[in-house]
Amino acid sequence: MEFSEVREYQVGDDIRTIDWNVTARNQRPYVKVFEEERELTVMLLVDASASESFGSQEQMKIEIAAELGALLSFAAIKNNDKVGLIMFTDHVEKYVPPRKGRTHILRLIREILAFHPKSQGTAIAEAIEFFLNVQRRRSVAFMISDFWDQEFEQPLRVASKKHDLIGLWLLDPKEAALPDVGLLRMHDPETGQELVIDTHDSDLREQFHAAMDQRQSDLKKLFHTMNMDHVKIWTDRSYVEPLMKFFKMRERRLQT
Repeated sequence: MEFSEVREYQVGDDIRTIDWNVTARNQRPYVKVFEEERELTVMLLVDASASESFGSQEQMKIEIAAELGALLSFAAIKNNDKVGLIMFTDHVEKYVPPRKGRTHILRLIREILAFHPKSQGTAIAEAIEFFLNVQRRRSVAFMISDFWDQEFEQPLRVASKKHDLIGLWLLDPKEAALPDVGLLRMHDPETGQELVIDTHDSDLREQFHAAMDQRQSDLKKLFHTMNMDHVKIWTDRSYVEPLMKFFKMRERRLQT
């Protein structure tokens, strides 16, 4: 229910809706009038940092992010919902306020596909703080990111309480396990740091695999403690099946 206006009290009005401040000022009873809010706002928070330009398969993460944004946007306009967009790196680089309509949705998709970030880093906390400032009313928000960042737990926790926040977690199989290919030059696209490692070293491969497993476990645990829904989206697999499974699960949850 959304506040609409204040009017004079009429016989039969619920006394719990009396606005005591207005009543005191006017020396006669006034009540608050509420209207049912049927319109939904969908926000897309898209990570455009340098790590999103990685992909060992046919598509990079940012390309999959654009497809996910298009899919969710067209689903939203079928329900006559408003859709907004926040593109971020280590700061918010693009904000498109929520609006309705096919023309607006096509603009959002163009913004994602043609976006050229000015920065390389990632600051999820800053993106969330911006989102909380511009979107005060509760919304459904999809954060599309690989979540390669630190110190974003508290802002994420706050946002998940105020909004229906859903994480679309982008992953690549080469980030989960190292191939045995001998000497390999590694490059961090966000910091520019480089190093050469020997992937023939089985201990190194096992340590890498264990560290990546631990990262996935820690992030999954964080989502769970906040009751925040999330979907793993892998670059080497179709995202249709996990998304369908996720939305069916949410539908069953709403029905119970």
